Amino acid sequence: MNARAHATPLSPDAVIQLAVRFVAHRDRTIAQVEQFLTSRGISSLQAKHAIRRLSDLRYLDDVAYAQRWVGRRLAARPMGQERLRAELQAKGIADSLAAQVVTEAFRTVNEDTLADRVLKAAQRRGRRLTSIQVGRLLHQRGFAEETIDHIIMTFRMNEECVHEE
Repeated sequence: MNARAHATPLSPDAVIQLAVRFVAHRDRTIAQVEQFLTSRGISSLQAKHAIRRLSDLRYLDDVAYAQRWVGRRLAARPMGQERLRAELQAKGIADSLAAQVVTEAFRTVNEDTLADRVLKAAQRRGRRLTSIQVGRLLHQRGFAEETIDHIIMTFRMNEECVHEE
């Protein structure tokens, strides 16, 4: 039998302290905190109260979380808008917020430039890629079809120049 089923219910302050300790380890979304609290046997009502309190204290902010996460993700592992939105949604960010934050980020970032960075990084690791492999790699990273087509066309032209020399 689950030991938590018979545990004494936590006070609202204790629930907030539990949530604060969870958030203190790393940046979290509201959905992640709610899932954590309910997995600890906290009622949905208590979890929502704690989340509201943490939001008021600015410990939780899904907009700021998404913006920071997208910035770090693009710097560390370039990818397309589609994949970024999917990863944000997997972290519990609402579809509309994920779309908004990704769209904002790509106002200052060119998707072709990011795709080119992905391709150059793969080539620096000594991989000789075919145009099919380039397409597959960029597709896995969530780049738009137009971007993939443009990068493959450029890749093929560069390959032709290399072979002519």
